[in-house]
Amino acid sequence: MLGPHTALDEGPGTSGTARWLRTVLTPATGLPLLPPYAVPYSTPYATPHSMPSAGAHDAGDDSGHRVIVLRTDEDVAARLGPEGYELHAAQGALRITGGGPAGVFWGAQTLRQLLGPDAYRRAHTGEPRTRRIPAVHIEDAPRFPWRGHLLDVARHFMPKDGVLRTLDLLAAHKLNVLHLHLTDDQGWRVEIRGRPRLTGVGGARDRSRVGHGGRRPGTAPLWDERAHGGRYSQDDLREIVAYAAERHITVVPEIDVPGHSQAAIAAYPELGNTDVVDTAALGVWTEWGVSPNVLAPGDHVLRFYEGVLEEVLEIFPSRFVHLGGDECPKDQWRASAAAQARIRELGLDGEEGLQAWFMGHFDRWLTARGRRLIGWDEILEGGLAEGAAVSSWRGRTGGIAAALAGHDVVMCPEQQVYLDHRQDAGESEPVPLGYVRTLRDVYEFEPVPPELAGTSYERHVLGAQANMWTECAENQQRVDYQTFPRLAAFAETVWSPPAHGGSGPAGPAGDAGPAGDAGHEALAGRDFADFERRMTDAHYARLDAMGVDFRPPGGPHPWQRRPGIVGRPRSGPEEAAPRAGPEGGPA
Repeated sequence: MLGPHTALDEGPGTSGTARWLRTVLTPATGLPLLPPYAVPYSTPYATPHSMPSAGAHDAGDDSGHRVIVLRTDEDVAARLGPEGYELHAAQGALRITGGGPAGVFWGAQTLRQLLGPDAYRRAHTGEPRTRRIPAVHIEDAPRFPWRGHLLDVARHFMPKDGVLRTLDLLAAHKLNVLHLHLTDDQGWRVEIRGRPRLTGVGGARDRSRVGHGGRRPGTAPLWDERAHGGRYSQDDLREIVAYAAERHITVVPEIDVPGHSQAAIAAYPELGNTDVVDTAALGVWTEWGVSPNVLAPGDHVLRFYEGVLEEVLEIFPSRFVHLGGDECPKDQWRASAAAQARIRELGLDGEEGLQAWFMGHFDRWLTARGRRLIGWDEILEGGLAEGAAVSSWRGRTGGIAAALAGHDVVMCPEQQVYLDHRQDAGESEPVPLGYVRTLRDVYEFEPVPPELAGTSYERHVLGAQANMWTECAENQQRVDYQTFPRLAAFAETVWSPPAHGGSGPAGPAGDAGPAGDAGHEALAGRDFADFERRMTDAHYARLDAMGVDFRPPGGPHPWQRRPGIVGRPRSGPEEAAPRAGPEGGPA
């Protein structure tokens, strides 16, 4: 029973979680969660050395002096890993013991689940009252160390408060990586003080295509003629990084090279292939898809982006830095005398070798500074840089090849976990893009391909990531609709054991996942019928309380539909052949 005299006893390494609990739960529940020394008649249960036995306190006494104990423990770390935790609730006390500070924080997320949906509101809406926590013992740990979500803020800018809200939503689902897609043909969002035109010019485009009308036969184009733009100052991004770190989330920045770079070329024309096109006449791209205008393979471009990355590394402490490497059309390099001279000078194998050389340069540059390059699976073409990791988006083939070659992999195949893709085949689905991927489809996604499962190469699968691209999601409401509830399903797939055995440190009993109810048995693996039940019984109400405009199980609300907006639906085999061009792409 939690009440107005319940104390919060924090141990070494748990102060961040204690601060978060008071910041979030106190406004939502009205419980002050004071330190033990500040609670009148402080309970003896504040000691970390023992838990009360059953019957040690009258379960009917609503005024009791109870305690929430937060600790880290080496034995828990040895059994469940640094992100694992135990939650033990008994009469008089509730104890969260983590393998490390992150484990304590994820245990606190489970405590929030146990308190009911109104614990997810920002203010207390009822009369002060006690809260009941069931007597329960949970042991829980994630299956993967990389449980990621990509947010594309380059196509449609999301103001800083929206990014902070996204981090809160990730934390509530026990996801621990935010991949922030900061640059593309359609906009440059990160302030670079040494190159102010990147945001001054590259941060805004003249207009935006609405949907994909005019790009499909028999359809007419539709344009939003307003200028679109936005940028994050370096202080904004430092705030985002710090806010994420308090929630044990790593922010991985993406700076796209050598393709998807027209916004940068519009700002600094010398970055483009000036002997092929009049780069001074280029603006920030207003189309969707893949621009033909790519970076020139010159030393001046390398020096320019080294300067950009020096500032990026000062903002983002993440070990990994994403440099894109996807969908780089080679036509301009083929036509460029300077590019062809560089190929001959370096003895490269054509234009593919030129891109591999470009990415290899930055792999070495990042490695020398204690960081690691990660890029989309096109970086495999022409030879993968030695220390690079791969985001496998064009299906699983690239990820399998990379893992077999000894490279780390994050699985994010568009056929399964691209959240901009449509959720139903019906006509009511707004701006229908890509494959039909239902809540069940995402829930049944298995990050480890069968070709790697049970082999020594499985360890190279760091985890998985669900990607939200925003060409057709122009505001937070649209992003919510595309993202939820499927992100809840994804969160459970990367936290819980697989459906049919497999590896992973998940404990014998615990929360079946970030969208599950604490106490659910996890050994049997994932069960979609049970997941649906838990969504209906509790988690849709939690999303409601957090103000998420999610897609209802029965289909979109009237205000979520976008009648008349032409999309780009696709169908076909799940493992599509690698492709490039305006109809594809992660970025």
